[in-house]
Amino acid sequence: MTDILSAVDKRTRLAGQNRLELLLFRLDKQQIFAINVFKVREIIPQPTLKTVPQAHPYVLGIANIRGRPTSIIEVARPLGRRGVPAGQESFVIVTEFNRSVQGFRVASVERIINISWESVLPPPKGSRSGHYMTAVTQYEDQLIEILDVERILADVQGVNTDVSDNLKERDPTQNAQTQRILVADDSSVARLQVRRTLEQLGMQVVLANDGKEALDKLEAVMASDTERQFDMVISDIEMPRMDGYTLCSRIRADKSLINLPVILHTSLSGSFNQAMVDRVGATAFLPKFQPDEFAETILRLLHPRPHEVIIPGPGG
Repeated sequence: MTDILSAVDKRTRLAGQNRLELLLFRLDKQQIFAINVFKVREIIPQPTLKTVPQAHPYVLGIANIRGRPTSIIEVARPLGRRGVPAGQESFVIVTEFNRSVQGFRVASVERIINISWESVLPPPKGSRSGHYMTAVTQYEDQLIEILDVERILADVQGVNTDVSDNLKERDPTQNAQTQRILVADDSSVARLQVRRTLEQLGMQVVLANDGKEALDKLEAVMASDTERQFDMVISDIEMPRMDGYTLCSRIRADKSLINLPVILHTSLSGSFNQAMVDRVGATAFLPKFQPDEFAETILRLLHPRPHEVIIPGPGG
């Protein structure tokens, strides 16, 4: 366990290299699951839990972790699997993402692996836990299922995509209906949030499931004589095949796209994010997900007020 925590502390070294660190864990003796190490704060033996009346079915209870009441979610439940039997040793993976701290109970923690995003693929259709997977990968002849913990958390907390009326009505003369936005995210929940928010602002949204698909769509539009160009790209950071940092770098390497606004929109937290945003030339970084904050930033970047000057990051 000490080795695992030491590796977690060093996780930022891979940022921007189109590589991924995964924490592997089990819910039983069969399938191996994984979570992006960037989301992990610590791993602890299961603490004492306090039952919460009328809690969501996925929530086991509340634990006091470092003086903070923290919801503990039984990962097996959304996947339709049996939870850890009573009396059996178990662990809690304490995570931080989407501006929220929560724990996920698992039967055992295996180790951390380092792989290329190019070896991470979309989940196969019809898989048992496909509804809650963002991707799969192969490691030492074993299939690893990467969980969509954002979707699990959204089931527990709900999804808010409502934008305030004053933002919907801002600057109607700007003709926001003509804005065309390319959105890349491997989480179906995140894509839904972004699309619903932008559509409330009257914008047209084109979706991509990962950075590679987004780049393909962008290049296809550039090569077309009839299809409208994109006014902005909004990209998650952690995605199969091509991460958001690499996508942004590829966009900035094209002189014809030097002024295209690129927003990195991620559930990840940490001081390294802003440094990476600057390095790859992104226009801005937005943590997930508060609809009004998101809408305010998008409108400001697309329609700067007369006294504002929007300067893209290096290379942009």
